[in-house]
Amino acid sequence: MAKFKCEMQMPDGQVKYHTITAPSLAEATQIAQSREGYLLNIIADGSQQNLYQRMQNVRVEFGPGLRDLMSFTKQLSVMIKAGISIRDAIASIADGTPNMRFQATLNEVCRDVESGIPFSGALGKHPKVFSSLYVNMIRASEISGTFAHMLDRIVEYLDQQDETHRMVRGAMIYPIVLFTMSIAAVVFLLQWVVPKFMKLFKGKEHLLPKPTIILLAMSNFMQNYWYIPLSIVVVLATGIIITVRTPTGRRAWDRMLLAIPIIKKMMRALYITRSLQSLGELVNAGVPILEALDITAEISGNCVYKDMWRDVRDTVKEGGKIVHELQASDNLPRSVVQMISAGEESGRLGEVLDEISRYYSKELKETIKTVTGLLEPLMIVFMGVVVGFIAMSILLPIFSMQKLMGK
Repeated sequence: MAKFKCEMQMPDGQVKYHTITAPSLAEATQIAQSREGYLLNIIADGSQQNLYQRMQNVRVEFGPGLRDLMSFTKQLSVMIKAGISIRDAIASIADGTPNMRFQATLNEVCRDVESGIPFSGALGKHPKVFSSLYVNMIRASEISGTFAHMLDRIVEYLDQQDETHRMVRGAMIYPIVLFTMSIAAVVFLLQWVVPKFMKLFKGKEHLLPKPTIILLAMSNFMQNYWYIPLSIVVVLATGIIITVRTPTGRRAWDRMLLAIPIIKKMMRALYITRSLQSLGELVNAGVPILEALDITAEISGNCVYKDMWRDVRDTVKEGGKIVHELQASDNLPRSVVQMISAGEESGRLGEVLDEISRYYSKELKETIKTVTGLLEPLMIVFMGVVVGFIAMSILLPIFSMQKLMGK
């Protein structure tokens, strides 16, 4: 039997700590959840365990992701439709949430709702978990009385965003894996295979073909100065990460993504889909247009599009129309601008934005297939050239071995 320390949130808001004796962490968690209050955290009692046992009970918790948010919203929608009060629904979902950080967040939201704070206001206290789009759509539904329906729309929106993220990640992972494998293969050949093979020609280096001499020089460099290219890679990677985190560096990075020939079409379709889909959801939810444009700018994902939507917001604030600023920008196709103009004139902007975002969602899928189809042969050709050069450099001396051995 082991001892576990648990942190409990009592109904009166006080936090209390208990010690539970149980055979495992899972059973200790069940015991804690059956008691009064909400379980915030549970860990093994380190004073009763050796180092190995402590390491077994280490649990790394990450913040809630998109899947956690989707699951929460789906469950909340079902419970609200079933007539369960929002406070009881949140408490029930929190009890069954495996992510302890998300569970603690939901417990705080539940307490705020219980104290009389609107649900949207309680969510707004956790901007790292619930985005401004999420909070504003909930706030609009509270005003219009369409809470359950809005939850379904949010679930649909989050599901589309998750699908988009998975498609983009899938398109980029394959070429990255191919490139990494090719570099690893080259390093392996230069570090271990080539030196053993070239012992056959020791003392006859001056008679070797130029490609073989170059390969030998590369192999010697990798054996004796391997830390130099490794340091260069680490420094470059660190420098890029630090630079991208600065406003100027981030802007340069975003512009570069829209300039690289192979992937710029995919990235452009991604930003257009995300922006128009988000703006359409907010407009249909009844969020004021200026606030909707602000939120769209923040979640667009690229500084170029963020600046564009902010300029649109400023134009609308001064009494102009959305389409006026879009017509002066090259970030949206002319056909999209014309459709937005027609939707704005007819008062059906939200519906038009939905239609455009659905079209571009399909366009994004086709673009990802095209980009992947282009990157695959390019990476294969790259690997073929590199490995072919190494093979040629090794085989050339073999073809002339009789000549070399005779001298």
